[in-house]
Order: sequence, then C-alpha cells, then structure tokens
Amino acid sequence: MENFSSDEQTNKNVILLVIAISSFLAPFMTSSINISLPSIEKDFLIDAVKLNWISSAYVLSAAVFLVPAGKLADIYGRKKFFLIGNLIYTIATTLAAIATSANILILARIIQGVGSAFVFSTNIAIITSVFPFSERGRVLGINVSAVYIGLTIGPFLGGVLTGHLGWRSIFFFQIPFCLAILLLGKSKIALEWAEAKSEKFDFMGSILYILFLLFFLYGLSKVPTKNFIILIALSALLFIAFFKVESKSKSPIVTFGLFRNNMTFAFSCLAAFINYTSTFAVSFLLSLFLQYIKDLSPQQAGLILLAQPIIMAIFSPLAGKLSDKIEPRVIASLGMALISASLFALSRLGTNTGMVFIIFSLTILGFGFALFSSPNANAIMSSVDKKFYGLASAFLGTMRLTGQMVSMAVAIVFFTLIIGKVRISPEHYGNFISALKYLFLTFGTISFVGIFASMFRSKIR
Repeated sequence: MENFSSDEQTNKNVILLVIAISSFLAPFMTSSINISLPSIEKDFLIDAVKLNWISSAYVLSAAVFLVPAGKLADIYGRKKFFLIGNLIYTIATTLAAIATSANILILARIIQGVGSAFVFSTNIAIITSVFPFSERGRVLGINVSAVYIGLTIGPFLGGVLTGHLGWRSIFFFQIPFCLAILLLGKSKIALEWAEAKSEKFDFMGSILYILFLLFFLYGLSKVPTKNFIILIALSALLFIAFFKVESKSKSPIVTFGLFRNNMTFAFSCLAAFINYTSTFAVSFLLSLFLQYIKDLSPQQAGLILLAQPIIMAIFSPLAGKLSDKIEPRVIASLGMALISASLFALSRLGTNTGMVFIIFSLTILGFGFALFSSPNANAIMSSVDKKFYGLASAFLGTMRLTGQMVSMAVAIVFFTLIIGKVRISPEHYGNFISALKYLFLTFGTISFVGIFASMFRSKIR
C-alpha cells in the first residue's frame, strides 16, 4: 500500500481541486448558455439557426479535437497541454464576454471548444497519474461529481446572472476561476508526464480524424434531411481513408490495437457511448413534457429536473470509491441496469402521471448514472498503459459528446416521424406523448444492451 507524506498528500489534493474546478467550468458553461440564448437573440437580433450555433459550435469543436489533443499531451506533456488548454479557454471566454457580434461570439465558442478539448483530454489523465491505483476510483468520482455540479447549478445560476447582470456575466463569472486554475496549475502541478515522447505526432491522421468526426457529428445535426445521408456518407469515406493511413503509420493518432487487444478498454468505451446515447435527451424530453403537458413554468420544470444531477453529484464519489474495492464492471453494470429500468418506467408517461413518479424515476436514473460513470472511467484509465492516459481520457470525452449528439438525433427522428414538423400545440399532444413513449422504450432498450457491453469486459483486478 502506498504511503505519502502530509505535504505530498496536500499537494495531491490541491491538484485534485484544480482538476475539479476545470471539470466544473465547461459543463456549467454548456448548461447555463442555453438559459441566456433568448437574451443573446434580443441583443444581436439573429435567427434561430445562428442562435443554435452559439450552443452547438462548442460541442462540435470540443469533440473533434479531443483525440488529437490527447495524443499531443501524451507526446509533449500533459501538464503543458492542460495549462495551454486552460489558457485558450480563458482567452476565448474573455472574447465571448466582450463579443460585439454573433459571429465573434460563435468564433469564441469554437475556440472555447478547442481549449476544452485540451483540458478534458488531460485532466483525468493527470489525476490518474498523480493518485495511486488504490485511490483512483475515489478521485475520479470526485471529478465526475464536479461535472454534475456544473450541470446542476448552470441553469439556475445562469438564469440569475442573465436576469440581473445580462448574458455576458455568465462568461465574466468564469474568468476568475480560469485564472485560479492557471496560477495553481502552474505552481502546484510539479511533475510532467510524457510517456509517449519517443513518438511523432501524426498530422495527416489527425486531419483525417478531425474531418471524419466533423462530418459525422454535423451530419447528425441534419437528421432526417437528405444532407444527413450525404454528410454521413462522406464521414464514412473519410473514416476508411483515416483507417488506411493509421494502419501504415509508425505513430498513429489512434492505436487500433487498444480496441482489438484490450477488451476492457473497448467495451468500457462502448458502454460509455451507449450510456450517453440513452440518457442525454432525457432532460430535453422531460422539460418539454413538464411544460407542455403538465403546464409548469420553466423554473418549476427546472426544479423537478434537478433531482437527477443532484443524486449524480452526491453518489458519484461514493461509487468511485467503491470501485477501488469492488470490480468496476460489476458496479457500472448495476448502474446501467438501474438506468435501463428508469427509462422503461418513464415510457409510461401520460397526462395523468404524477410528479412523485417522475421525481422517483429521475432519482433512480441519477443513482444509476452515478454507479456507472466513475467506475466506468476507472475501468478505462486502469486498463491502459501510462503512455496512453491522454488518449484514453480523450476517448472517454469523445464517447460522451458523440453519444450526446446521437441521443438528440434519435429524438429528432422520432419527433419528425410521429409529430411532424409542427409546433407542439394541444391538438398534437397525443402524438407528442406517443413519441415520448417510443423514445423512452428505445432508450431503455439501448441501455439494456449496454448492461452486456459493461459486463463482458475483462477484470482490472
């Protein structure tokens, strides 16, 4: 068992605090910016398409740069790229706060995504490197909890800031935290990790990967139009070219052997993708249900929806700590089973469904998510060699963002097929509820399949 001096332990805890703050900021930004969109629309007088890009530009940018950023960090140093990422994020956040047009704001959001890619491809890798194997699940759980706290308070605090100080205050609010991360990160993260420094960065592979994922994710946003088919087909061709280039590269950006020869890593990534695919659209769907069918105000609906992330934030550290003692796949699989059960329960929603049932279902969903998330992250990071920590962390983030995009695409397809391109008005409430039922049944089934993806991976102990 590892022994550390009190100074070493204190320094490790400061590093964990720095990482946790960095993990809090991006989810807070993501969840709070949506509240401020109406204010931004009034300020810049922009159409719905451009308004949507203020939100989605960040997600696309972060997703496509995660894996290249993780590989760069493995080669040239994770501390270095963690700090570079936070510096980029700080500059972009400042630019967003003083943006004089919607185009500048969208550009700032794209740059924020690039900065976040460097942060999220290194933060988990750093705490995995700093803390011993026996503490890994606990600290990963704390980090996951920081993410959920950001998601939880984002809509509320974002609404308060926007209502009293304007939408720019959401960006100004983050700047002191960004500066604290840079100062503490520079002074307290004493070591550097670059276990893959003997390798060269694969620029051609990186370009093909970025283009493949960009076309794929952008294509998902065009579901179910003809452009969706064209963009997905182009992404498939780009992936084939990417695979061929990587197969011949001496230092590939993606080591496909990680998936072929490491079943724990492969199935853990698949489980993460399945988990986010089956759960991300839930808040969106229930928000519509509570406001349209139950006639709640946005604030009242938001309070109901808080049940899930609060439970996730409370239990994620405990689940992570438990995964230090019990095989992570067992805990994560139990979590996936609870998620599946809650989604099937939500498929019973109707006009007479009580609030207690909805809150109870969200509580079970949040508990299942807590049991799954940090143990699954523990399994991913514990299944790879140190030189792949950055890449593994990046893949975990990519599975999250890609799963989120797929989840929303599935919801859009069902809405288009069952409701059609009409406003959700009383005469269409019946079709709306039918769409919700089919969606939750579909998501529950996807999550049920995820139980087996989670169980069939190898043990890490």
